[in-house]
Amino acid sequence: MPVTDLLERNHKLYGDEVALVELNPSVADTRKSTWKEFDLVQQISTQPYRREITWSVFDEKANRVANMLLSRGVQKGDRVAILMFNCLEWLPIYFGILKTGAIAVPFNFRFDAKEIKYCADLAEVQVLFFGPQFIGRLESIAEDICKGRLMIYVGDACPTFAESYRELVADCSSQAPLIRLEDDDDAAIYYSSGTTGFPKAILHNHESLMQAAQMEQKHHLTDRNDCFLCIPPLYHTGAKFHWMGSLCAGSKAVLLTGTTPEIILDAVSKEHCTIVWLLVPWAQEILAALDRGDLKLEDYELDQWRLMHIGAQPVPRSLIKRWKEYFPHHLYDTNYGLSESTGPGCVHLGVENIHKVGAIGIPGYRWKCKIVDDYGKEVQQGDVGELYVKGPGVMTCYYNDPAATAETLVNGWLRTGDMAMQDEDGFYFLVDRKKDVIISGGENIYPVQIENFLSSHPKILDVACIGLPDERLGEITGAIISIKEGMECTEEEINNFCKELPRYKRPKKIIFADVPRNATGKIEKPALRKKYGADKLVAAQNEG
Repeated sequence: MPVTDLLERNHKLYGDEVALVELNPSVADTRKSTWKEFDLVQQISTQPYRREITWSVFDEKANRVANMLLSRGVQKGDRVAILMFNCLEWLPIYFGILKTGAIAVPFNFRFDAKEIKYCADLAEVQVLFFGPQFIGRLESIAEDICKGRLMIYVGDACPTFAESYRELVADCSSQAPLIRLEDDDDAAIYYSSGTTGFPKAILHNHESLMQAAQMEQKHHLTDRNDCFLCIPPLYHTGAKFHWMGSLCAGSKAVLLTGTTPEIILDAVSKEHCTIVWLLVPWAQEILAALDRGDLKLEDYELDQWRLMHIGAQPVPRSLIKRWKEYFPHHLYDTNYGLSESTGPGCVHLGVENIHKVGAIGIPGYRWKCKIVDDYGKEVQQGDVGELYVKGPGVMTCYYNDPAATAETLVNGWLRTGDMAMQDEDGFYFLVDRKKDVIISGGENIYPVQIENFLSSHPKILDVACIGLPDERLGEITGAIISIKEGMECTEEEINNFCKELPRYKRPKKIIFADVPRNATGKIEKPALRKKYGADKLVAAQNEG
């Protein structure tokens, strides 16, 4: 059963109910807050930019997109890309692509022109939907990117090298196209984060997408009364497949632009959001604002907010402890996953297991896990090894990359590249990325363990640990530390704090600087290695 069936079901059962809200508090509203078909009547307003669509309009828009693409020769198995910021058009376009039987290919909106061309060529993209923010990047490669491709512009003032989305869909049928979809049909290509070079194209089938939707709904008990606040970019599997729980339940979701503590709490309050997925930095900023008194909980309507969950990176225990002090009634969950495993949830903590904060959790709905050594043999419980996962959400392959596929998929198991261990209760703990392990004097040091420890320091906002070159030991641990606003901290303070760590785990070099993170909240360690000269060491190790 494809997820497009869920959209059509919601149209029939909940057609007049709100499905999606687009909310941008920093932009004045120049349109009606509700869409009727493709009527974009202008109006002047001082209110924040807000639009909403019902389930029936959502499905009808997806059908118009599908019928337009079919009329332009798109066939089952063709690749259709989306290069857009989060907006109300994003998901109807995505589902319209799926309804044709074509493969939806979301692009990271941080791609530069060279990466856009590379990814379009890698996936053999035939159609590209794009928004106004990307005109400049596409113009610089127009001669290459437009060759043999249909370019569809979603916005005002269409550039000369593209066709207008609004004009193309205006007269198209809002009835569902008669395209039969099977579980094993190819559905979507997602790109790896690309933090180690150009990204890989990860191919998923329709079974993967349905697995993600059902798993999210089950893990977080999403029902028709819930409202999910979606902040991360929809091109990423994390945001997309957390939202799929709302699709499965037939409940409302809000696409929010803006990540300040005030914007987030205001959206939760005014839209009556019940489920919010945060990245660690956003949660830290909310706590810091509450600590400083910049935010006061009594100024917002938050009683309906029942679940806060975090993913995309390890979560310090200290963060959740502090969160529960401010929000004692909140359920909490953490989700682990990769784009190769249809995003978050192949391992998850579970709202009933908050006593195990610090663990990534147990196998998710319909998933299996194991930890193996360098030879593929399962390690004993309590020992560190590479985490393997297996389930109906595992990717089909890396598109056009059989060598990388063979290296990553082993007898149906997905090699995650993450080092983990399992405790006596069966809970999995993430130790570190395999490639991020620091080897100092022959001793394996796992940066995540040190980062979690340092995160408990009251003055530290964010921290990243990397290996730095050392003539005697090969590598030493360097800690890049970002201090909370309005506070001062010295190297001596950090060194004294670290005396609680075993000597070999203590950072040998402290650097006070910003910690770079990508759009999904992951620390950009390759950028740090390059900045501090550790990339040459890694290259030498790889050659060795």
